Amino acid sequence: MALRIGPWVHGESRNGGFPDWLLQKNIPLRCNHPEYLRLVRRYFEHIAAQLTGLFWGEGGNIVAIQIENELPDQPEHLAELKRMTIELGMVAPLYTVTGWSGASGTRIPVREFLPMFGGYCDAPWATGTEVLPPSVHYRFCRMRNDCAIGADLADRDGSKDSWELPYEQYPFATCELGGGLQSTYHRRYIIRGMDIYAIALTKLGCGNNFQGYYMYHGGTNPLGENATLQESKASGYPNDVPILSYDFQAPISEYGEVREQYSRLQLLHLFLHDFQEMLAPMTPVDAVLPEAGRKDDALRCMLRTDGAGGFLFVNHYQRLYPLRDVSGVRWRACGLELPPVDLVGETAFILPLKLRLKADLRLDYALAQLLCREGEVFFFLELPGMRPEFCFDDGTVMVPKADGRLVRHGGIGIVLLSLSMALGLRRLGGQLWLASDCSLYQEDGVVRTVQPGLWKAFRWTGTAWEQEHVGEPFTPAELRLTPVAEAPGAIVYPEELELGGGRPRRYFRLEVSSGEGFVEIRQAFDVAQIYADGQLVADQFYCGIPWRIPARLLFGKKCFLVQTDESRQVYCEYARQ
Repeated sequence: MALRIGPWVHGESRNGGFPDWLLQKNIPLRCNHPEYLRLVRRYFEHIAAQLTGLFWGEGGNIVAIQIENELPDQPEHLAELKRMTIELGMVAPLYTVTGWSGASGTRIPVREFLPMFGGYCDAPWATGTEVLPPSVHYRFCRMRNDCAIGADLADRDGSKDSWELPYEQYPFATCELGGGLQSTYHRRYIIRGMDIYAIALTKLGCGNNFQGYYMYHGGTNPLGENATLQESKASGYPNDVPILSYDFQAPISEYGEVREQYSRLQLLHLFLHDFQEMLAPMTPVDAVLPEAGRKDDALRCMLRTDGAGGFLFVNHYQRLYPLRDVSGVRWRACGLELPPVDLVGETAFILPLKLRLKADLRLDYALAQLLCREGEVFFFLELPGMRPEFCFDDGTVMVPKADGRLVRHGGIGIVLLSLSMALGLRRLGGQLWLASDCSLYQEDGVVRTVQPGLWKAFRWTGTAWEQEHVGEPFTPAELRLTPVAEAPGAIVYPEELELGGGRPRRYFRLEVSSGEGFVEIRQAFDVAQIYADGQLVADQFYCGIPWRIPARLLFGKKCFLVQTDESRQVYCEYARQ
């Protein structure tokens, strides 16, 4: 676990997380001013008191502490914050900082911190409402520093001096791989699973050994006693974001549902869990493309190798800019020449090369993605456009079916899964499970489903999948929307509804039949708020997909919905599709 203590955290929050009273003290902030340090120390003392026993040296699982956030040029202050942190008992093997800031990277005490990096599939902080150029993060390159992150808040004059962050001294690590995107008022997004998966896979291929996401689980901002706590132009920030919703279209939503990117990222996480010791020391090696391929934007690959074997990373996906299909691609790596394959549609994958399965058996290559292992059984994912060929060093070539059945060779087992099967693959309590229509997790030793209801699941017994039923019978709530001429209650936060110039409003009474499951609001709008018993309980900027709300927020309460009419003066991806 990595602890993020600030004291300035940003997170699209008011004043970057600083309370209003601190800004009113008229003292220099985020520096070594004595009065500021006194207040920070008091804040750190309260954090430390709540975390006693949870640090790595105490037997806990906190292995890293991030100091500050996006502080580009205060190395002395970072050093003082770290000293204070250690003095107060918050001790961890790693201390990290965000490393991005202009072309030269953040100024840090070089031997005191591990700089962490990030990459997003778009830029909700961008000032315009136009389509942005293709994101560079879908390409394999050695660039760690994305100086566009935080550019909306940076005060940079563009000058360059002798400072250059010594990247070569640090392992490649990320703390802000975009798990989604937070829609701002002027930029609205529709995030798909491949948008996130392809970047995460590409960064692994480039040498990233610390997969840190932002956000992985969306959240809901609290309401302050005297003010809302979200970033807004009214509070001096360049972006307006929802008062409550910090959903981020993350792999896990603010209300605990899972999205496609969650299941896709599990393909990588299973692999990293089982083969991390093999992958971590491997060096990234750039592809040598044929003359024609050097200008071919559709052929993107990187090898990570230990000099003998390795893993070939391939990305054939670019968000909003489809890549053309490529036929007959032949890779030569680790002394092998792979059979020709076609790169078809939207795909990104990892191929194993010279993988030692046991002392006397090596898999020279597989035209399938390695997922995980269970003892001497190895699980793979079938890839589009590829004949799933497995070639062993004893000359044997196997072409199994993607049906989840076990096939054996040389004392090991191979199980090939289709994509639909693999997206439901989970390791729970030390066992592998499959579920195609729901997402499984384990709590208190019991396998459960994220989606309510009774579902079929399959547990790996060591030789086959055994069917079981998980979950409980479920009756989803029904929603009734009744249009009304005027607001059925007080609009407590009208400023959010006035974004975009005060557009016409529509009002609805809301009733749900039970508190089970989710209900959906499908009609288009610009800004919407839901009040329950006079309290704001949910809000949203429309981005083109149904707005899903837990029925429990509404059940048994007097509720109403207020919406403003749809706007075409903002960037909306749904309007382009």
